[in-house]
Amino acid sequence: MDSPEEQNTSTSIVDVLSERLKRILLGAPRSVKDPTVFHKISLIAFLAWVGLGADGLSSSAYGPDEAFRAVGAHSYLAIGLALATAFTVFIISYAYSRIIEHFPFGGGGYVVASRLLGPKFGVVSGSALLVDYVLTISVSIASGVDQVFSFLGPSVAPLKMTVVVSVILILTILNLRGVKESVTVLMPIFLLFLLVHSVLLIGGFTSHIFEAGRVIDDIHGGFQNGLQTLGMMGMFAIFLRAYSMGAGTYTGIEAVSNGIQIMREPKVATARRTMIYMAVSLAITAGGILVLYLLYRVVPVEGKTMNAVLLENFAGQWNFGGIPIGRTFVITTLIAEAALLFVAAQTGFIDGPRVMSNMALDSWLPHRFSSLSDRLTMQNGVILISGAAILILYITHGDTATLVLMYSINVFLTFSLSQMGMSRYWIQNRKRYPDWSRHISIHLIGLVLCVAILIVNIYEKLGQGGWITMVVTSVLVGFCLLIKRHYVRVRANLNRLDEILSDIPLPETSEVLPVDPRAPTAALFVNSFSGLGIHSFLNIQRQFPSHFKNFIFISVNVVDAGSLKGLNDMNEALKQTEEGLQKYVRMANKLGFAATFRMGVGTEIIDEAAKITQNVHKEFPQAVFFTSKLVFQKERWYQRFLHNETANQLQRKLQFDGLNMMVLPIRVFEKS
Repeated sequence: MDSPEEQNTSTSIVDVLSERLKRILLGAPRSVKDPTVFHKISLIAFLAWVGLGADGLSSSAYGPDEAFRAVGAHSYLAIGLALATAFTVFIISYAYSRIIEHFPFGGGGYVVASRLLGPKFGVVSGSALLVDYVLTISVSIASGVDQVFSFLGPSVAPLKMTVVVSVILILTILNLRGVKESVTVLMPIFLLFLLVHSVLLIGGFTSHIFEAGRVIDDIHGGFQNGLQTLGMMGMFAIFLRAYSMGAGTYTGIEAVSNGIQIMREPKVATARRTMIYMAVSLAITAGGILVLYLLYRVVPVEGKTMNAVLLENFAGQWNFGGIPIGRTFVITTLIAEAALLFVAAQTGFIDGPRVMSNMALDSWLPHRFSSLSDRLTMQNGVILISGAAILILYITHGDTATLVLMYSINVFLTFSLSQMGMSRYWIQNRKRYPDWSRHISIHLIGLVLCVAILIVNIYEKLGQGGWITMVVTSVLVGFCLLIKRHYVRVRANLNRLDEILSDIPLPETSEVLPVDPRAPTAALFVNSFSGLGIHSFLNIQRQFPSHFKNFIFISVNVVDAGSLKGLNDMNEALKQTEEGLQKYVRMANKLGFAATFRMGVGTEIIDEAAKITQNVHKEFPQAVFFTSKLVFQKERWYQRFLHNETANQLQRKLQFDGLNMMVLPIRVFEKS
C-alpha cells in the first residue's frame, strides 16, 4: 500500500495534468478585476450578427424548403410566400427592436413575459425558449449534416449520428473557451455562406431577366387555374398552411434580444444594428430562394434537400475548359450551408445558458446555473444544453423533419407572449405616451401573425410530433414550479431569521478596539448583512464564550451571469459588499469585540476563499475559520442539487491545507 506521502504526490500529479489539459482546451482563466475584461469578451455588431444572426440566416436552408414542399403543385404561390416571408421577418424583427429598447439588459421573451404578463407567463416563455435552444442545436446540426450527405450519397448515412455528436462536442469546447473566441473561429464559414449565396441569388435572378414575360404568364395561368379548381378559400388554405409550415424561417429572430449582455457598448445601439443585419439578410435570402424554386421549377428529389436540387439546376452544368466548375460550386455551397448551420447552433450555446441563468436568478432553476467559470462562461448551462441536444438527437435519430416539427411551436409560443406583453404595456401606459397607438400597432400586427402561425402549427403538427414538444415543455414548467416553491419556502424561513435578529438590542455607541494578530481569532464567512450572518456570529459566541478576542468577517463577491454586465455594475456590487461587512464590524464593536473584514471577488467561491484564508492565517496564526450551512429537517435527494455544498467543499479544502474550519448549522424547517 502506498504511503500517505506517495498518495498525495500521485494526486498532485493528476491535478497538475488535468489543469494543464483544461488550459489547453479552454484557455487561461480571465480575471473579473481586469478593467478591460468586459470589452474583451463583448461582440461588435458584425460579430454578433455572425454568432446570433447565423441562426436566422441558416434557417433559409430548411424554412423555404418546408414551405415550398407544402404548396405542392401550386408553385405559383411561391411569389406570395416570398413576400409574406419578407414581411413577417421585418415585422417580428422591428417588434423585437422595440423590445431591446425597453429591456436593454437582455432576456428577450422570458424577461418580457415575466415583467409585463407575470411570473407564471415568464416561466412558460422561459421553458419554451430552453426547449427551443436545445432544438436549435439539434435542428441546425442535423440539417447541416443532411446538406453534406446530399452529395456524399447513401453509403455514408450510418455515420450521421457520429458526425452530429462530434460537431456538438467541438462546439461545446469552443463555447467553454468563450463566446467571442467561438464566434471568431466560425466567422470565415459565415462569410463563405454570404459569398456563395450572393452568387446564387444574383445569378439566378439575372439569368431569368429575359424570361420575365413567360414567368408572369405562368404565374397568372396557375392562379386562374387555382381559382377555378379550388376557389379563393381553397387557395388561401393551401397558402396559409405553406406559410405556417415555413415557420422555421423565423426561429432565430429573437436571439439578439436574448444576447444583449454579450454586446459591445452602447449595447442597445449594437443590438439594433445587429437586428437590422439579420432581418435584411434573412428576408433577402429566404424570400429569394423561394422565388428561385419557382423560376427553376424545382421539385422534391428523394434523399436531397430542395436547396441541393436548386443548386444543381442553377449551376450543375457549368463547365470551363472541360472542368466541371458547376459541380464544385454546388458542393461548396452545400458545404457552406451545412457549416453555417453548425454556426447557427451557436445561438443555442450562447442564448440557452443565458436564459437558464436569468431563470436561475429568479429561482425557477437551480441557482448554480447562474454561476460563471473562470473563463467567464456559463459552463453549467453550456454542458447541460449540449447534453440535452445529443439526447434529443438520439431519440429522434437525427431526423430533421421531426426536429423541425418540434421546433416551431415553441418559437411562436414565445413570440406570441412577447408581443402580447408589449401590447399590454402600451395599453396600460397610453396616458403616459401620447403616441402610444403608433408604438402598439407593430406589436398588434406581430401578435396576430404569431398567434395565427402558432394555431396552424399546432393544428398541423400536433399529431405528427408537435405533441412531444408540448409535453416536454409542460414537464419543464412543472419542474420549475416545484423548484420555485422550494426556494420560496427556504427564503421564508430565512426571512423569519432576519426579522428576529435584525432588531437585537445593541449599545448606541461603541469603542473601536484594535485587533491583536496574536490573540484567538474567529474568521467568519458571510454574504450580505442578514439574519443568517448574525445568527452565525452569535452562535460562535454561544459555543465558545469569551474565547475569541478578534472577529474577521470575510465575504467573497461571486460574479454570476446577472452581475456580469459591465465594470460599473461590478464596482457597485463590490461597494454593497463592503458596506455589509462594515455593518458586521460595527455590530461586533458594539458588543465589545475587536473586528475587521476581508473581501475578494471571483467566479469560483472555493478558490477565492482559499486565497483569502491563506492570507488571513499568515496575519492571524490563531485564526479558526467558520462558515454556515443550511440543514433541513428532512434531508431529500434534490436539496444538494438546489443548494450547493460550498460549506463542505470549503471545509475539505482548508483541512487539506492544514487550516481549521467549523461548519455551523442553520436549521430549516420545511412544512410538508
